[in-house]
Amino acid sequence: MPNLQDLRRRVRAVKNMRQITKAMKMVATARLRRAQERVVAARPYAAKMSQILGDLTRRAPEYRHPLLGAGREDVQGEGAAGGRTLLILITADKGLCGAFNTNLIKAGQDFLRDHGGEEVEMTAVGRKGYEFFRHRPVKMRRHYLNVTGTGRADLGDATRIAREAIEDFTAEEGGFDRVFLIYNEFKSVLQQRVVTHRLLPIGGDEIAADEAGAEYLYEQPPGEIFGLLLPRLIETQVFRALLESVASELGARMTAMDSASKNANEVIDRLTLNMNRVRQAAITREIIEVVSGAQAL
Repeated sequence: MPNLQDLRRRVRAVKNMRQITKAMKMVATARLRRAQERVVAARPYAAKMSQILGDLTRRAPEYRHPLLGAGREDVQGEGAAGGRTLLILITADKGLCGAFNTNLIKAGQDFLRDHGGEEVEMTAVGRKGYEFFRHRPVKMRRHYLNVTGTGRADLGDATRIAREAIEDFTAEEGGFDRVFLIYNEFKSVLQQRVVTHRLLPIGGDEIAADEAGAEYLYEQPPGEIFGLLLPRLIETQVFRALLESVASELGARMTAMDSASKNANEVIDRLTLNMNRVRQAAITREIIEVVSGAQAL
């Protein structure tokens, strides 16, 4: 049984850890409110852009764009063996957020296993995913660190990631047949969902006709509109994925730190009880020694 001094030392250590977990929970809570507002504000914009592009696609079915259905995939077929696939995995730069990074890494491993017949390269966004897969048998094409480490997503980073993915997809030599994106979608503070989304080529899932049946008048030809809006759609999807990932990370960290604080309280109560028992046993032993000495005299 540990002595009284060891128990007091352990109680002080757990109390210090509880202060850290409480502080991290408060910081995550404050940042989560702003991140959630940005996610909610970005969703209607992305949905409306998809509707407008869907309506334009319906009006100009004969037009073909490099991003709007790839010729290589039309020939080989989606998921054909021997194709080249680029996987963009968005993880966190920091830990202490529960199973957030673990679920994303597991989804990345499942993706690599399911596409074993293809040549798959990875672009890691976030330190945790990069540090895990750089020691695994997968070719790391690019990596972006400290993109979400500050607790917010930057449009400039999303634009850079999207443009480099477009360049890899449209390259005449060594281009990829498809580009996938794996990230955590924010549902609530307690729920985040891992999403595997095909980023390129843009298909029916990414653009949809306006359900309201609104009529638009387009002054520019379809080629000019597609040339401007399709890259912007990819940038918007990457930026939204970063926003969703930041909000999910903060929600997971807030939940994890809350659980850690509760566990610290339970450990402190248990150690305090043991400490009181040890102290009471020591006092009882001293009283017995005093009484025995008095009787001997």
